[in-house]
Amino acid sequence: MLSNKAVLTVAGASMVLGMAVASSAQAETLKVGIVESLSGSQTSTGRLYATAARYVLEKVNEQGGYNGDQIEILEYDNGGNTSGAAAKVRQAIADGVDVIIQGSSSAVAGQVSEDVRKHNIRNRGDEVLYLNVGGEAMELRSNKCHYHAFHFTSTAPMRVGALTQVMSEQGGLGDRVYSINQNYSWGKDMQEAIKARAEEYGYEVVDTVLHEVNRIQDFAPYVAQIKSANPDSVITGNWSNDLLLLMRAVGGAGLDDITFGTAFLDQVGNVANAGQGAMGNYVAHLGNIELLSEEFVNDYQSVTGHYPVYVEPGAVNGIKLFTKALEEVDFEGGDIDVNQIAAALEQTTLETDLGEISIREGDHQTVMPVVVSRVSKDVKYPVDGTDMGFEPIEVVSAADAIFPLQESCRMRRP
Repeated sequence: MLSNKAVLTVAGASMVLGMAVASSAQAETLKVGIVESLSGSQTSTGRLYATAARYVLEKVNEQGGYNGDQIEILEYDNGGNTSGAAAKVRQAIADGVDVIIQGSSSAVAGQVSEDVRKHNIRNRGDEVLYLNVGGEAMELRSNKCHYHAFHFTSTAPMRVGALTQVMSEQGGLGDRVYSINQNYSWGKDMQEAIKARAEEYGYEVVDTVLHEVNRIQDFAPYVAQIKSANPDSVITGNWSNDLLLLMRAVGGAGLDDITFGTAFLDQVGNVANAGQGAMGNYVAHLGNIELLSEEFVNDYQSVTGHYPVYVEPGAVNGIKLFTKALEEVDFEGGDIDVNQIAAALEQTTLETDLGEISIREGDHQTVMPVVVSRVSKDVKYPVDGTDMGFEPIEVVSAADAIFPLQESCRMRRP
């Protein structure tokens, strides 16, 4: 028979256990939905964004998670188009996500951002946060900006500014520049940025081309136009299949005297497609494996099965900035308020291998360095099974890379 003291001890233990169970039951799980292009022509890019985001979030879970529980990571395939994105955003919100991550395509980013904005207007107190890791259209930072959208990537003025500066310093820009881009918001931004830099760097834009997006199977006619225009350099913001196929056409066209300045030449397959024709061409990007810590590079490879390439380093830094902001917001296991997370994000900074990154409060654009690299054989990490890779030429500081805050961004704060 138990003594009174023993009975009290058991009862006390039961109460403590009951309180712990109750506390655990009350903890709200942070749900993150990755709404990405996991099928279709943009899969090669979309899958990398999803991999980078999952890598960072799972690191948080390995360290105990957030708000008393593991972060729940959900993936949704938007099919690489706006209608698919709209449907998957609705599904993600119905599933109770607090945060949506997306990056592949500015057109899709615009759809996701607007859907999140409208949802938040209709559902005060139950808002959703949108983390844009790849949509670079200026309109997302201007007339379509809103408080619950954060942009962890660059823009056309940032990439073109860095490209023209470094290519000019290196003698690769010349006096005659050809512009070829995709015919939608991002491509139009690139074209305008190329024109805007002409006076400062003393070049003439000899021709501009905006072509259909992901519908052209043979870029040989476009390469012939480039050749006939006789430019010193070509600047393009093309990405995904439109860059892979363009570089394939360039590869055998005898354009060795023309230098290409790109935003996404480091996309897997481009150097292989261009062959030796890739040598000496430039890319302005948010991360170069040659500059990343060996510890991170090896860990990423061990976790994902490949080295961090293309859009992954930039996306990793963006999501790391988000998870660092989470450290500043303690809900003590209670309800998650994304408005508090957003406020913390505005004040968060992160030291990266390229330098410090932070959020500009006026439009939620990340202020970040941009590295300009050139295809070379003098590299530690060759790409695409070739003997070539991306040699860093210059890291343009965050202060020098950032564009002015757009007057049309009139952010309403909660």
